[in-house]
Amino acid sequence: MNDLVVVFGGSGFVGKQVVRALAKAGKRVRVAMRRPHLGAELRVMGDVGQIQLVQANVRFPESVEGALEGADAVVNLVGVLHENGKQNFDALHLDAARTIAAAAAKQGVGRFVHMSALGAAAKGARYARSKHRGERAVLAAFPNATILRPSIVFGPEDDFFNRFANGTKFSPVLLYTAGKTRFQPIFVGDVADAVVAALSRADTRGRAYELGGPRIYSFKQLLHFVAKETSRPAALIDLPFVIAFPMGLLAEWAFKLIPFADPPITGDQVTMLQRDNVVGADAEAGAIQDLGVTTLESVEAIVPSYLWRFRPYGQFQAKQNPA
Repeated sequence: MNDLVVVFGGSGFVGKQVVRALAKAGKRVRVAMRRPHLGAELRVMGDVGQIQLVQANVRFPESVEGALEGADAVVNLVGVLHENGKQNFDALHLDAARTIAAAAAKQGVGRFVHMSALGAAAKGARYARSKHRGERAVLAAFPNATILRPSIVFGPEDDFFNRFANGTKFSPVLLYTAGKTRFQPIFVGDVADAVVAALSRADTRGRAYELGGPRIYSFKQLLHFVAKETSRPAALIDLPFVIAFPMGLLAEWAFKLIPFADPPITGDQVTMLQRDNVVGADAEAGAIQDLGVTTLESVEAIVPSYLWRFRPYGQFQAKQNPA
């Protein structure tokens, strides 16, 4: 019988692709969700009966243990990009990671893959610190866990290119900071393949891998790319940190008053932009190629296929050069 892999965070942007990739690899998949009745689209990503949805809440260890019953492997993808009430960084990146890893160890699960982030560090932005502490907590409870640290993950539902493309619809000016900061965006499908490889290979136990795409860009280059692909020429204004940081704090505070809406940027995200987000920072970490994932999709090949939605006159409008 094929291995049973339990996925936490399987209904998110990355999670959906991981569930699909695991099913394609022939695994039985159990997706642990707070609201499984909202996950109908996940069921059709595999053969009949191959994907199961179960109720679990990472704040309640008993439900986590129940979701892990009979599991051969676990994938933890739980995370948020900005805080909202109880959905804060420490609760999801640290406490939830510790709970899932401890339950997996208690149940005798064989493999554990934990999704962290490139840039996770003991100092810096709250997001980066919480990701770092989450890694430590997972390895303390499950020493043979595999840690994956992706750079910006892109794909049709991403929260990076779509966010800035949407911004061009409402303003001829894009405000940004840290334009020289470097990123190495990676396609969500390649991240999913890395998860499957990490579960399948014996040499990944207890190791960390940094996941980056085939090319490095500056933040400003990525914004120029968005303006070009959306055919919305935009003036790019680089704000110094001393101005951008309080603006991010103000946006974060203001959007707490607006339910079901995400802030365009937060103070913590401004802080994160001050550091490069490329592979190679950890000399002991492997790369995605070490997992056997060697054919990587590029930003230029994938992102235009979904940014056309933001062009003033649709998919077949000729692209204009950005300002």
